[in-house]
Amino acid sequence: MILLSCFLHLRPRRCSPLAQLGRGLGPSAGSRRALRVLVDMDGVLADFEGGFLKKFRARYPDKPYIALEDRRGFWVSEQYGRLEPELSEKAISIWESKNFFIELDPLPGAVEAVKQMANLADTDVFICTSPIKKYRYCPYEKYAWVEKHFGPEFLEQIVLTRDKTVVSADLLIDDRPDIIGAEQNPSWEHVLFTACHNKHLQLKPPSRRLHSWADDWKAILDSKRLPPGQAT
Repeated sequence: MILLSCFLHLRPRRCSPLAQLGRGLGPSAGSRRALRVLVDMDGVLADFEGGFLKKFRARYPDKPYIALEDRRGFWVSEQYGRLEPELSEKAISIWESKNFFIELDPLPGAVEAVKQMANLADTDVFICTSPIKKYRYCPYEKYAWVEKHFGPEFLEQIVLTRDKTVVSADLLIDDRPDIIGAEQNPSWEHVLFTACHNKHLQLKPPSRRLHSWADDWKAILDSKRLPPGQAT
């Protein structure tokens, strides 16, 4: 049974990404601080868009739908609402339903890449995901999904938060183009993970993408590493 008494579980040997708020992250002279990477869940690890479309068409077979290649904009419900106003609430009802999140398929290569990432030296990896406001099923199923695909030991690497800007890290890999919150200048660099809804966007330098898990994610991590004694 997965207990949700606390939404933040961290390994004792590692430093919480929330514990660093308001404090410097620099290591002692001559040492190397571990690179901290936040990885979004829906649309980055789990196939939210594909899972949604499959269940929407099954529940509403007579209603119009948006093919994945035609998706534009992060909010699924907004684009469906432009087809027919009633479709916005119907879309929302899909991911508010029991078993939606737990039944999402992993995106190709996602599980293998993140496991490999977590095993790199001087690298701390956390799955940082935002639960929906109607929380009856979502938080539990997110934990269950991680346990199913990554194993129980990875439950300690989950951060559930509605505001990712307050979580301290070096990198955030996320498919949402605009991530805003209480912290106007988050500590992390946002690397946009390519998804059907954002692939048409032109990023302004120095913003960058990770096109898929077959892309060179290691190069992105290495670009953020500094040699001992040069960390800021």
